[in-house]
Amino acid sequence: MTGIKYAWSALGGDPSLPARVTTVTRADTLPARLPVRRLARACVGVCALAAAELAARRTGAAEVPGVRVDDGAVATAFTSERQLLVDGRAPVQFAPLSRFWRTADGWVRTHANYPHHRARLLDALGLPGSAGPQEVAARIAGRPALELEETVQAAGGLAVALRSPGEWAAHEQAAAVAARPLVEHGRPDTAHARVLPPLDAVAPLLPAAGLRVLDLTRVLAGPVATRTLGLLGADVLRLDAPWLPELPDQHADTGFGKRSATLGLATDRAVFEELLAAADVVVTGYRPGALDRFGLSPEALAERRPGVVVAQVSAWGGYGPWGGRRGFDSLVQVATGIAELEGPADRPGALPAQALDHGTGYLLAAGVLRALTEQSYDGGSRFVRLALARTARWLMDEMADENADEEAAEEAAGPEGGGPDEGAGAWLAERDSPLGRLRYARPPVSFAGGPADWARPPVPWGSNPARWA
Repeated sequence: MTGIKYAWSALGGDPSLPARVTTVTRADTLPARLPVRRLARACVGVCALAAAELAARRTGAAEVPGVRVDDGAVATAFTSERQLLVDGRAPVQFAPLSRFWRTADGWVRTHANYPHHRARLLDALGLPGSAGPQEVAARIAGRPALELEETVQAAGGLAVALRSPGEWAAHEQAAAVAARPLVEHGRPDTAHARVLPPLDAVAPLLPAAGLRVLDLTRVLAGPVATRTLGLLGADVLRLDAPWLPELPDQHADTGFGKRSATLGLATDRAVFEELLAAADVVVTGYRPGALDRFGLSPEALAERRPGVVVAQVSAWGGYGPWGGRRGFDSLVQVATGIAELEGPADRPGALPAQALDHGTGYLLAAGVLRALTEQSYDGGSRFVRLALARTARWLMDEMADENADEEAAEEAAGPEGGGPDEGAGAWLAERDSPLGRLRYARPPVSFAGGPADWARPPVPWGSNPARWA
């Protein structure tokens, strides 16, 4: 429970409410050297608690519904992109040029799942667009890792040199990250208190029902957050630029509970402003500053739409020397020393899930839900900001220091209230969709009276009109 209490405090929650959370511990889930299981449990736990708190507020209940967090459900959801099957076919997780490469003095990891990132990587290496892994390996092998990192980043590509935890701790960006709270949240104005329509206390309780969420996110934390808000009843409209299609399987995994439309912010500005005028929440997941020129900073949005909740997620945080850099979970693991800690002696490794992405996504959803609850009392536009690198610090440093005996006690106790350990199949479901027959991970967010699954399956990318339902 220590991690749940810490995260709930970071969200500004009532310190008495974590007592409403019951955990089912399963020691064999998300095995790692770092306390990944506890981080995952805490992130889902506070998200479910924030949902239960908002449900109580909207139904007028005297007591917040009880929350149940099962490690099995959490672990399955944290690997949802691996659990997905579309008509029996498993998705491809990483493209051939998204991997670790040996350099002259260590290792570098690249991310080239998207065609434009692949093109920038090859251009930075002076290779033709037809080049494959062998040509890239040969070009990288003779160069220093840090030099490669800077060269590829300068070209708009994605490459990060492997660092040890000590090397990262000495980095300027690590110092900037350490100086920030796990969850940044605030109130940029004094708009009138939000009047949330009351909800009937009839299951399933959907605490976000009636709320409109503009989803301007990609890969993976932001879409996890908005997928969760969709689970809880929000009308979630994901918007993408027409020239930047999402990877189909990734879109399927994170598209539950949403509609999907395309919109050019520069060319269809009037349409966007109409959507914004009726939005309650705007969630962004592009690199810091990338959307500011379209008037999408929290301050600019609050000025045009008083009372809006703006939630932002980034890889490195919008501050420090790396504040404007692109990044992904896999690259943050490499830079912060996680990949070194989790690997064998002769090569880097990785966490058992993209836990920084998933964990930060549930924290972001929790931040939105808490902002809505607070707004209902004292008004004000709100902003919530998280960064994968800050979540990594929590995992590596703060969570490890929280209670050294907690993990051992949990493993000795075994499952509580959940019966014997079960396979991942217990937390999987199947359904038909416009994309085909899907096998997918059930949502891990669970509270008394809450929804057990998404009301709507994912739809093909860009298949909906850019308007509210």
